[in-house]
Amino acid sequence: MQPNIDIYILGIESSCDDTSSAVIKNNKILSNKIANQGIHKEYGGVVPELASRAHQQNIIPVVDSALKEAGINSNQLSAIAFTRGPGLLGSLLVGVSFAKAFAMGLNIPVIEVDHLDAHILAHFIDNGSPAPSFPFLCLTVSGGHSQIVKVNSPGNMEIIGKTIDDAAGEAFDKAAKIMGLPYPGGPVIDKLAKEGDKNRFSFAKPKIQGLDYSFSGLKTSILYFIRDELKKDPEFIEKNKKDLSASIQHTIIDILLSKLKRASRETGIKEIAIAGGVSANSVLREALQLEAEKQRWNFYLPEFQFSTDNAAMIAISGYFKYLDNQFAEIDIAPYARR
Repeated sequence: MQPNIDIYILGIESSCDDTSSAVIKNNKILSNKIANQGIHKEYGGVVPELASRAHQQNIIPVVDSALKEAGINSNQLSAIAFTRGPGLLGSLLVGVSFAKAFAMGLNIPVIEVDHLDAHILAHFIDNGSPAPSFPFLCLTVSGGHSQIVKVNSPGNMEIIGKTIDDAAGEAFDKAAKIMGLPYPGGPVIDKLAKEGDKNRFSFAKPKIQGLDYSFSGLKTSILYFIRDELKKDPEFIEKNKKDLSASIQHTIIDILLSKLKRASRETGIKEIAIAGGVSANSVLREALQLEAEKQRWNFYLPEFQFSTDNAAMIAISGYFKYLDNQFAEIDIAPYARR
């Protein structure tokens, strides 16, 4: 139900290495600004201390830019929504502390948002695309998480499958690191895989009961395979980079799809969505769309700008909580894991 008066929510996202701020008017995004941290490429991964320092430098300019692009001033805000977790604790502290201080100065409420739930609710941003009907299943895949979630309503989500160790995004990044590719490795593998043979190499797939995932064994399989091949030919990676990328990507996607298909069969739900940073992977998107046609799913893809970490998804989550009067206490603290 739409409110009788316009609701303006400022969203703040600082769970990892991107500082983002967005302004939403009801369920329409007015702005969505992101400041990236390129320094982590030098280290092959996110350095938590450097990330939190960069957030401190970026957060005020990013919020100011979001408000200006939205064409409103801070006194028009109804509430401030922020990522409470999960994520890097130092990074989260910057966003949470800023949100609380800014809200206190404006005398408006704060709204805590779970980062993973927000990825799912990004599907309800009013951008002209259809949104899933409840209940639906959402495959949430990112650098730190791989889950299948049964979404009954914006405030009622049930995790029915999750990784028991590493996430799909970690498998992409670890494989890229083994191959000597730059960080972040997932997009690089995606690009190389377009010109490779996905059936050239095979890797071990986990045999996990139920709807849970596991990617640690796959990472080990890739490591040992490449190590053994390098002993035979030191140029093995360079000669086979594209085929390796295609084969690794195909294996990860096959693992993800197999459990999602099982979840759809067991629940009888054919409303299927995907969310999270790995949902930007082009081959995963194509594979899911093809599977949706075979299974006669109603399939929903987020826009690329709402796939990776961003504050628009925090703002839309805050909007739903605002409608339900779900406000946080001012002494609320972030959490690294949920």
